[in-house]
Formats: sequence, structure tokens, C-alpha cells
Amino acid sequence: MYLGRVVGSVWATVKNPAMTGCRMLVVQPLTPELRNTGKRLICMDCTGAGAGELVYWVRGKEASFPFRPQEPPVDTTIVGIVDEVHVKRTLPVQAKAPAPVHRKSSRKS
Repeated sequence: MYLGRVVGSVWATVKNPAMTGCRMLVVQPLTPELRNTGKRLICMDCTGAGAGELVYWVRGKEASFPFRPQEPPVDTTIVGIVDEVHVKRTLPVQAKAPAPVHRKSSRKS
């Protein structure tokens, strides 16, 4: 599953009969930190998502499963509306600084 934000909708007067009554929305894919990533895409909607909402979507054969028994020819479908996102990233391990080098002074006292 992938995160995205609904940024628009699509109307089509001519489409596959299996898609009749299904909504199509424009989705901007997002990273877990909610930054834009990749190109916008068209997703079928089985949740009733609206403009500006944070959603999660699937791609591939599974995209047609929410519309059973019909199997519309879709590649991406919104399957959920996201309420909150909590991301805990661990900081990368930093290399230890080299130990200080102690040298004997060449000075005579």
C-alpha cells in the first residue's frame, strides 16, 4: 500500500461498462513524511475520499478486488482514508571520531 493525497477528480463519459458508477480521483503519491514523490496518477475510489484527503492506495491486480463481483480494468484503487501518520525514523549511525593522538614533546625542560 502507498500513501497519497487526493488533488483532483476525473470525469469520463465513455468508459468500460464495468467502471460505470465508479469515481476516479487524481492522487499525488507521498513519502511517509508526507512529501510529494513521483508523478500524479488516476485511482479508482471505493471509499468516498474527497479533495485534499490523505489516502492509501494499492496497485496491480488487487486494485480491482474492492469492486467484486465485477472486475473493472483498473491498475490503482484508493482503499482507505488516513486519519493520522506517525513515523519514527532512527538516526543513521555515525562513525566514531578517531581518538586524539598524544605525542611526546620534543622540547627539553
